Amino acid sequence: MRLSDLPLPNRLRRRTERQYLVARAFNRRRALKSTVDRTGKIRKGDILAFITMRNERLRLPYFLEYYRDLGVNHFLFVNNDSDDGSGNWLSEQPDVSLWWTNASYKRSRFGMDWINRLLMKYGSGHWCLTVDPDEFLIYPHCDTRPLPALTDWLDASGRRSFPAMLLDMYPRGNIEDEIYEEGTDPFRIARWFDPANYTITKNAYYGNLWIQGGPRTRRYFTADPLSGPALNKTPLVKWHWRYAYVSSTHMLLPRSLNHVYDENGGEQASGCLLHAKFLSNFTEKSAEELDRRQHYANSKEYRAYHAGLRRGTTLWCSESREYDDWRQIEDLGLISRGNWA
Repeated sequence: MRLSDLPLPNRLRRRTERQYLVARAFNRRRALKSTVDRTGKIRKGDILAFITMRNERLRLPYFLEYYRDLGVNHFLFVNNDSDDGSGNWLSEQPDVSLWWTNASYKRSRFGMDWINRLLMKYGSGHWCLTVDPDEFLIYPHCDTRPLPALTDWLDASGRRSFPAMLLDMYPRGNIEDEIYEEGTDPFRIARWFDPANYTITKNAYYGNLWIQGGPRTRRYFTADPLSGPALNKTPLVKWHWRYAYVSSTHMLLPRSLNHVYDENGGEQASGCLLHAKFLSNFTEKSAEELDRRQHYANSKEYRAYHAGLRRGTTLWCSESREYDDWRQIEDLGLISRGNWA
């Protein structure tokens, strides 16, 4: 459906919402205190990564190594009052700019006001990747073609956004049994995933697909699968200062950025975000976030984790599949090359 085919009241309402989100992000700028500003190093054509984090020191070395190798040129971090040394470590990295805040994560729309502000100021005209420290992008040909090859092709194809389904990864045994060590590949431990068990619906108002399922829904939301976490994301966008994320990276405005699929029987290129949430510190991290109650719906997801952890911490089941590479994920229909040969 073309934008001009949409009912005028809905178009006006979305435009007003987008303008509100942009203004809101601008007004939240005072909550961010610059720790290290290296944005003067950003050059035309650089690919930028935007991240909000709290107490992720253990994950950061591999995270930066992974995305540097993939082709990210500069990282813009919001440090939400970490007390584990994350800020000090990041401030020493030559391709990192860092902001600190102790403002409420919940009241900032779960960090999206902060990210929208940085995207508005620094991301316009760049391909921007917005991810969490436990999310690792894969896409067709990612083992032979770096991220600039993908963004060049997207530019040539007239596409402004690229989707990636969140794919929860987990170990074969109990989550806490294999200790994750700083700087190592988390997928040496969390090598398993659910190959099916996913549902897809369409959000008529925003135009995005809504994906649910996988091990978290299977394990923690069995009684109410529709309460399970959303797995649809659009993390890679050719940014313009008038754009805004609405809810995490699940959907954006303008609405056209969410139209990353083909409704006429074909397929558009898409990727996955391998989700390394379920490592040995998951129980500790869940307890911390439950106490803080800074997450969506009064931390409903973390309350479900807490209840589920009392029944054990194994996500593996007989249908689990061990991860190999992007071709395996494509064969399962979880990503697509589309017409990117």
